[in-house]
Amino acid sequence: MLRLTLNLLLALSLCAGFPVVPARAAAASSAGATPLRPGLPEPIRAALVRAHLDPQQLALWVAPAEGGPPRLAHQPDRLVNPASLMKLVTSTAALERLGPTFTWTTGIYLDGKLGADGVLDGSLIVQGHGDPKLVPEQLDRLLKQIRDRGVLRIRGDVVLDSSAFRIPGIDPGAFDGERFRPYNVRPDALMLNWKAVTLMLRPEPEQRRARVWLEPPLAGVHVPASVPLTPGDAGCGDWREQLKADLSDPSRIRLTGSLAVRCGEKSWPIAYTDPASYNARAFEAAWKALGGQIDGRVRVSLTPAVPDGRTPWLEFSSPPLADVLRDMNKFSNNVIAHQVFLTLGLMQGGPEAGTWEAARQVVTDVMRQRPGCGDGQLVLRGGSGLSREERVTARCLGQILQGGWVSPWMPELVSSLPLSGIEATARRTGGGPLSGRAHLKTGSLNEVSAIAGYLHGSRGQRWVIVAILNGAQVHGDDARSVLEAVLRWTAELPTPAGPAQAAEPASAP
Repeated sequence: MLRLTLNLLLALSLCAGFPVVPARAAAASSAGATPLRPGLPEPIRAALVRAHLDPQQLALWVAPAEGGPPRLAHQPDRLVNPASLMKLVTSTAALERLGPTFTWTTGIYLDGKLGADGVLDGSLIVQGHGDPKLVPEQLDRLLKQIRDRGVLRIRGDVVLDSSAFRIPGIDPGAFDGERFRPYNVRPDALMLNWKAVTLMLRPEPEQRRARVWLEPPLAGVHVPASVPLTPGDAGCGDWREQLKADLSDPSRIRLTGSLAVRCGEKSWPIAYTDPASYNARAFEAAWKALGGQIDGRVRVSLTPAVPDGRTPWLEFSSPPLADVLRDMNKFSNNVIAHQVFLTLGLMQGGPEAGTWEAARQVVTDVMRQRPGCGDGQLVLRGGSGLSREERVTARCLGQILQGGWVSPWMPELVSSLPLSGIEATARRTGGGPLSGRAHLKTGSLNEVSAIAGYLHGSRGQRWVIVAILNGAQVHGDDARSVLEAVLRWTAELPTPAGPAQAAEPASAP
């Protein structure tokens, strides 16, 4: 189960690229902004030249973590697409409004009488409130608690209440045509297993086959027991393509190809083809695996299934927000980000609770308290960065990070970011001498490459860094080399000597 969860987290961090709408410049710098000298430090400019990138494609902001004016600012008020750096906005808003110990609760209600023999003469209702971590091991814990409190057989239905989030339906492939990518899964107030499955393959050379199974199992969904192995001298290559998978049938995954023996054991996370039926299939399979019985059916309700004011028979709690943010940011998990974002709108209450609009309003209200994040500095959509429309300025994001550094929940925010050169999505950024010296959120889409976070400089100073590249030719190692140059330059900055030095214009040290 642990392996499955990690596989899904990693899968959700892999975003296919897409064309980015050209970023537009803000009309004017925010009030009180430090005047800028023209030009960039030579190491950064040289890196741009080697990468064949124009300086106008870079938005940059470097400042002391504890506050104060920037030491380097290049196009700091230009609205740019930050890709997954937008998760930093969602993270700080959640820590500010909910607190690091906040937990989601899933309510269990009995609509009938529970007998001493373990038979519920009625229906069982499961009401979701946005928990982003009802992954297989957590779902198993929830069902064991239901069983241990005496429910063994349900004579009625199981009703899965997903009514708390009130969001429109979407075509899973509308964003980029990749409907089977787990990052395209739509949010759900009762989000089981991120509505994804992992197709597992294990070669058995003696039998000339690879064994196949599905994790987690879904009721009524079948996969072939095995696929043929190709000869030992065949390369692995694009093994997914070689399987010739047909994922269109909700009741059956078909594999008409083969797997090269050199590929070894493989796992393929897939967004389930019929997300509307996923929760019912996952719950039924997990409940029956524990020996539970259901006489009725498992069904989803998009309208409230529980009368207001009724006390839950059982409440199941998620891990705390601080733990959830670590999974979200280290693996750049878009599904978790959407769940957290919508939860902010849900907690606001009122007629718009649980909508995208309410969530945007809550996050906007929090960010307006930050200097440099006023009108025209932030454009929100889903709070994950998986968007063509989301925008932020480098100044706004930098001052959000400065505010985070001096906040009571600073340790939780910083520890949610992967270590440079070592961990998760940052393992290819800030390696070598900078390895482990920065906590960085990365952002990567077609025509977007970005980093933001905290760097421990060579002289002991902590710096906030925001570096965002947008536009054509922004991809791969070339773009990463520019971001690396920013990190190296910042690492060697001298510690500010006092107010006179801090007040210097911000384009160069």
